Amino acid sequence: MAYTIPESIRSTATAGERLLFRTLKTYLPEDFIVYYEPEIHGKRPDFVIIGPDLGLIVLEVKDYTKNTILQINHDEWLLHTSTGSQTAVKSPLKQAREYVFHIADFLKKDKNLINLEGKYKYQLKFPFGFGAVFTRLTQKDFIENDLYSVIEPSFCLTRDEIDPEKEGFSEEILIEKILNMFSVPYRLREPLTKGEIDTIRFHLFPEVRISAEFKQPVPYQDQLLLSLHDIRTMDLHQENLAKQIGDKNRLIRGVAGSGKTLILSSRAKILAKEQPDWKILILCYNISLSRNIEQMIFHMMNEPDNLFDFDFSKEDAVKKQHNIIVRNFHSWLKNDLKITEGNIPGVLEKIKNGEAILPKYDAILIDEGQDFEASWFELVSSLLNPDTKSLLLVEDRAQTIYKRKRSYLQDTGLSFQGRSKVLNINYRNTAQIVKFAWDFYKTNSSLKYKVVNKEFEGEIIAPQSTRRRGVEPAIIKKDNFFQEAQLVAKQISRLHKEKNVPLSEVLILYRIKKSYHTSYIDILQKALKEQGIEYFWLTENNDSKRNFDKDDDRVKISTIDSSKGLDFQAVFIVNIDNMPFALEEDVEREVSLLYIGMTRAKEYLCLSYSGESEFTKYFEGLLIERQSGKTDEKSG
Repeated sequence: MAYTIPESIRSTATAGERLLFRTLKTYLPEDFIVYYEPEIHGKRPDFVIIGPDLGLIVLEVKDYTKNTILQINHDEWLLHTSTGSQTAVKSPLKQAREYVFHIADFLKKDKNLINLEGKYKYQLKFPFGFGAVFTRLTQKDFIENDLYSVIEPSFCLTRDEIDPEKEGFSEEILIEKILNMFSVPYRLREPLTKGEIDTIRFHLFPEVRISAEFKQPVPYQDQLLLSLHDIRTMDLHQENLAKQIGDKNRLIRGVAGSGKTLILSSRAKILAKEQPDWKILILCYNISLSRNIEQMIFHMMNEPDNLFDFDFSKEDAVKKQHNIIVRNFHSWLKNDLKITEGNIPGVLEKIKNGEAILPKYDAILIDEGQDFEASWFELVSSLLNPDTKSLLLVEDRAQTIYKRKRSYLQDTGLSFQGRSKVLNINYRNTAQIVKFAWDFYKTNSSLKYKVVNKEFEGEIIAPQSTRRRGVEPAIIKKDNFFQEAQLVAKQISRLHKEKNVPLSEVLILYRIKKSYHTSYIDILQKALKEQGIEYFWLTENNDSKRNFDKDDDRVKISTIDSSKGLDFQAVFIVNIDNMPFALEEDVEREVSLLYIGMTRAKEYLCLSYSGESEFTKYFEGLLIERQSGKTDEKSG
C-alpha cells in the first residue's frame, strides 16, 4: 500500500479522481509516495508519484467520455461541453508532459540530484515521466475511436486498467505501465536513497523543510548548481498532518521531540499562503516558546521557496509581510484583548450577550495545549470564525506541569472525536536519551499505569525513538555546587572545542536560582566566565524572555519550565538535588518537569547534583548499575 499525501482525498474530487486515488494507494508498493493535487511552484498537477525504483511520474486525470471528445491532435483537443457548445483544451498528455518538465528543470539545478559526469552529464540521476488517465474510457473505446493514434498506449491508463472491479484489471499490469511512462526507456541501476527522496521533497514542497546547509548557487558551464548538505525534512506522517489538518478543528497528540511545534508552524505557513486574507493566531503558554515560534515563523515565511533564484548577496532583503500573530497567552490577553486573566469570566458573559467587541480569528493554533485552563479554551474558541472553525491543538500529556481539568468538547464546543492524530516517534533525541528520559518518567510518575499506545483523549503516549544513536546521558555527583558548576563549564568548553558544538546549541537548566545559603545562578555565571564562555540568562526576567534569540552565539541558562518546546544539541541540568522541590506538593509536576528538561537534548545530556533527593536516589541506582555493568564486562 503506497503512502498518500493527503491521507484521504477531498470530498469535492471527481469520481474518477477518487477511484484512481484508491487504486494507487492500494496497489502501488509501500515505498511509493502518491501526492494528490500538490502545489509545486505555481503548478498543480493531479497526481505526482515518487518511488525509489521508479523515479518521478506526473499523471493528469480526465473524466471525458467518448461523446465528449469531438476532435483530437497531439497539442489540442476539441470537446463538447455540457451546454452543447464546443471548447478547445490542451492535450492531457501535453499538459502532464509540461508539468513534469517544469519539475525536472527545477530539480536539475541541485547538483546532488544530477549526474556530474558520463553520458548523462547534467541530467537527473533518476527517470521522470508522465501520463494521462481516462477514468471513463476503456481500452475498447480507445481502439474504436482511434485514440491510440494520438496517445501511445504506454502513456495512458483507461478505466479497465485502474478499476479493480473490472474483469481485465491486473495489479501487475498497472504497476508495469506506471514503471514505463518515460519518453526514454530508463530503469534505475540503484534505487533512490531516502536522502535523495528527501532532497526532492525539500525542493518541491518548501513547507516540509526543517533545515539544510546550502552553499550559494554558482553558474557552472551554463548550469546553476546548488550544493545542499545536512538536509532535514519532515517525515511523511508529519507532512501529511501539516497539509491535511486545516479542515475545521484538529487535535495532535505527540511525545516530546515528535515535531509538534514544527507541524503547527508549517500548518500556519500553509494557511497563510492559501488564505492570505485570513487572520491567523498562534498561542502558547510560555514567553520563551512564543519567541521561538515567532522566530521559526519568521524564518519559514522569509525563506525563499526557490533557492536557485534567491539573491544570497542581499542580506538585508525586504522581509515578507504575513498575517500570522504569535503570542503567549497572557501577552495576548494584555496587548490584544486589553484584559487580564481575572476578567475572563466577565468577558465570556459579554461575548454570549453580544456586548463585547473583540478581534476575531479565521484560524487559531495552540501549542502545548495541556497547559491551558478550561476558561482559556472557552475564550479562544469564542473568538474563532464560526465559518472556518479552524482550530488546531497540539499537546503532550507527559509534559503536563500545570493542573488543568480537561474536556475539549466542553471547553471549546468542538468535538475532536475522529479528528485527532498521534505522533509517537521522537525525532529530536537520540535513542539513548529517549530511553533514559522515559525510564525515569515511567519509574517515578504516578501516571505510569495510564501509559498506553492507543489513541484516546487523556492517556500518556509512550515514545518510540528513531534509530539515531548517540552517547549515554551523563550522571555526575559532586561534593558541592561550586564543583558542579566548574565541571559543567569545562564540559561545555570541551564540547565546543572538541565536538564543534556551537555555544548557541548549549542549554543549562535549573529548578531554582537560589536557596537561603546558595545563589546557584551567581556561581554558575562565575564558572562560565572563568572558561571565557558567553551566556544569556533567558529567564532572568520577562524582558530577557522576550529578547531570547536562539541563534545568538551564547549558552542559554533557563528554568526547566521555560524550556518547553525548545531543543538544543547539548543540555546540562544542574542541581538535581533540588528536585522534587521541597515547597512543591505536587511531585507529579516535578517528574514531568525533569522529563521535559531531559527531552530538550538532541545529542548530549548531562545531569549533575551535589546533594540528595528522591530523584538523585534514582540516578544513584543507575550509576551503580552502570558501574556494575562495566565490572561485568571486565570480568567477562
